[in-house]
Amino acid sequence: MIKIENLRASIGDKEILKGLNLEVKAGEIHAIMGPNGAGKSTLASVLAGREDYEVTEGSVDFDGTDLLDLSTEDRAREGLFLAFQYPIAIPGVSNINFLKTAIGEIREYKKEDPITAKEFMALVREKSKLVELDAKLASRSVNEGFSGGEKKRNEIFQMAMLNPKLAILDETDSGLDIDALRIVANGVNKLKTKGNATIVITHYQRLLDYIIPDFVHVLYDGKIVKTGGKELALELEEKGYDWIKEELANN
Repeated sequence: MIKIENLRASIGDKEILKGLNLEVKAGEIHAIMGPNGAGKSTLASVLAGREDYEVTEGSVDFDGTDLLDLSTEDRAREGLFLAFQYPIAIPGVSNINFLKTAIGEIREYKKEDPITAKEFMALVREKSKLVELDAKLASRSVNEGFSGGEKKRNEIFQMAMLNPKLAILDETDSGLDIDALRIVANGVNKLKTKGNATIVITHYQRLLDYIIPDFVHVLYDGKIVKTGGKELALELEEKGYDWIKEELANN
């Protein structure tokens, strides 16, 4: 699905990603954990195509396409979805119109027929139920006046509607109570198929009680330095990140 090799990226004169390697295959869920400043959100931003960051070295193959050659818009059209740590509000633009336009753009890019109004509304009803999103929220302006939990739930609704190949969830558990966390995680789990993949970026093991990853990676000082199963997340929860630093110093 995505293969990242020796990725180096900077913002201004500060290098943040320092030769990162990662491969995620279709059907897999990967969790990326690490301390503040390790480069987790930078990785998400670079993959999504944020222009603040400069890629200085490396390659990213996304399902046979050179991701780094694509514009931000075309990355989304190719099937990359980013759920933000802090979703923004878009006053005056309803969720419904926002998603109808996005789906229309993707279909046009893929040379597919436009979605009909009947098909679209049926999809809205189906995916709203998936993430337990109130119908009133689906018709309101994007994230305007939403609580933190509603914003995150709305992003998973958008993910369900757009059906991306690769979803990157950047600390989507930030600020969520237990009920909202469960609903968001259940939505992610229900959307998992053999043909898509998910990267979950998180500080905390608690999200991984609900979203069971195939692999857990530790991102430290701009690189993936350790990979394991879910038990690695439990070890990080117990020991913190200092032991990773000590382990690296001893190797």
